[in-house]
Formats: sequence, structure tokens, C-alpha cells
Amino acid sequence: MSALRLALIGFGTVGQGLARILADRGADLRERYGLDVRITAVADLRCGSVHAADGLDPARLLAAAGADGTFDAVDAEDRGWDALTTIREAQADVVAELAFTDLATGEPALTHVRTALEHGRHVITTNKGPVALAWPELAATARRRGVRLEAEGTVMSGTPALHLGAELLAGAGVTRIEGILNGTTNYVLTRMEAGADFGEALAEAQAEGYAEADPSGDVEGIDAAGKVVILANRVMGAELTMADVAREGIAGLTRADVEAAAAAGERWKLIGRVERDGQTVRASVAPRRVPATHPLASVGGATNAVTYTTELLGDVTLIGPGAGKLATGYALIADLLAIHRATGGAA
Repeated sequence: MSALRLALIGFGTVGQGLARILADRGADLRERYGLDVRITAVADLRCGSVHAADGLDPARLLAAAGADGTFDAVDAEDRGWDALTTIREAQADVVAELAFTDLATGEPALTHVRTALEHGRHVITTNKGPVALAWPELAATARRRGVRLEAEGTVMSGTPALHLGAELLAGAGVTRIEGILNGTTNYVLTRMEAGADFGEALAEAQAEGYAEADPSGDVEGIDAAGKVVILANRVMGAELTMADVAREGIAGLTRADVEAAAAAGERWKLIGRVERDGQTVRASVAPRRVPATHPLASVGGATNAVTYTTELLGDVTLIGPGAGKLATGYALIADLLAIHRATGGAA
């Protein structure tokens, strides 16, 4: 069994989630699926960077990050590399790009992904920026270099929305995709149904850790728009940009709006939608009143969901967590398994 050597660019919530899964379930992955993942490098702005060709103990990395926030106590052959040096020089078959998300420029993650692909590394990422802004280019580079680019965690965390739509439903004729793709806004709308006004519901979301101090990316639909672009391009083969998405957030909704929908047997949801009309693919994000019978109507709280409308199967709905340390870490495991299967278990 050959090991799949992995370099992590970023060791925040997602990187630590992956490390925890590998520490706890690495043996099971080897025994059941023949997947032997070996972390050989980590580069993180807070913790520092370490590289060891024979591998770094994920439990030791977690302990060091939790103890003093640095990798100073981790045994390593090389230290102090920046992200690009790590990508170029580490003994790694796969680069996991886990830096912060920027849906305006995609940087620095976009440069990280480009560099990794050009150097013949497979790439896995939960970072929406590069995938939303440059999927056609990056996918073409991956094909040219004979490597894989996997990004399951960019849409619904570890809930396998992309693998379902792009692979398992590839022959079913997907004509429409509708989803609750942002847990923060769904939580806010759920709380408004319980009687809170928008400001109160948003404050609760922030207190629970669902919303950032600056919640504009969520409540204005920017985060959901990025995911809609990824779905359109990855599942439907479109080449949409963020500017192609008609976008409206939820800040204009009032408690009276929510109560009126409830009286009519409907619920407000921020819906990301992709539709194929002949050769044209259109995308939007907007608050919509959905009937109680709609598959997405019953999805409450911070949960995410997506409904694929297909020619052969009708509607197929997937519901699951859209965030979380282990959930998003699992998305990377799913991507590693996809690479493992595609390469026949060879790095």
C-alpha cells in the first residue's frame, strides 16, 4: 500500500478537523479502503510551518496547536517555509488548500492552487474562492497536468452535494438545482418564524457562532452566490462568474413578511438556484416563499439542503450539515478517497 502524502496549507478549524479524523480513524481508512494518508507538511500563519518526508503525527500536530499555538515542539526536518515554498518543496502528492476565503479576488488561495497544480500535485480544498472564481481554468490545468482537483467541502461541508450532482446524477439529466446553501441565513429565518425580528435573530446567530461579526457575506447572499457558481460550473458544466448571479439577501425581510408566509402555509428560505434553459444556464440567490410541501421547506436551523431536479429521477434532495470542524474535515477525506480511487491507489 503506497501512502498518499499530504501538505496542508492552513491549520485552522478545517485542517484540525482533518487531523482529528486521521488521528482517530486513520487505521480504519487503511484497513477498509486501502487509503493511507500521511501528512508530510503543514504551513499555517499562526502555528508556523513544518515538513518531514516520513510524515508528521496528526495527534502531535493537534496537541502542539492546542498547547501554545505553534509547531515549535513538533519534530521536523524543515521549518519556516511559507505556503508557496511548502507547495513547491514538500514531499507531497496532494495539497490541501485551507487558507481563508476571499470571494472577491480568490487570493492567496488561488495562487496556492495554481502553483500546486502546475507542480503536478493533486489539490483538495474547502476554499470557495478559487473554485467559484476560476473553476474552468483550474480544471483545465488539472487535466493538462494529469492530476485531480477536488472541492467537495466548498458547497455543503461534508454533505456530498458535489459528488452527488456531478458524478452520481451525471446521467440523470440535471435541469435545476435549488438549495439552502447558507446555514446562517437559514438559522436567522428559522428564529424569525419563532417570533424574533431580523436584528434579534442575527444577534442570536452571532452569539451561537453561526454568523461572523461582519455578517454581510451571509445575509447579503454573497456566500450562497459563490456556492451557486460552483454548482453551476461543476455540475452543469457552465462557465458562470459571480457577476452572473442575480443576488438578493434577507436583510429586507420583516417579521410581518414571515408571518404572512406562515399564514399562507409557506416558509421563507434563502434559495440558491441554477436552471438550464436550452444551452443557457442561469443562476440566482434570493429569499423565496416555498410551500410547505416543498422538500426544502422543512429544513430548519443551520442545516443545509439541495434538491436536484432531473429528467430520469425527478427530484432528489440531500440534507445535511453545512459547516463544522469534523463535517468539513470529512469533506477532505471524501476528496482523498476520490483521488485514491481515480489513481488506483497509487500516488
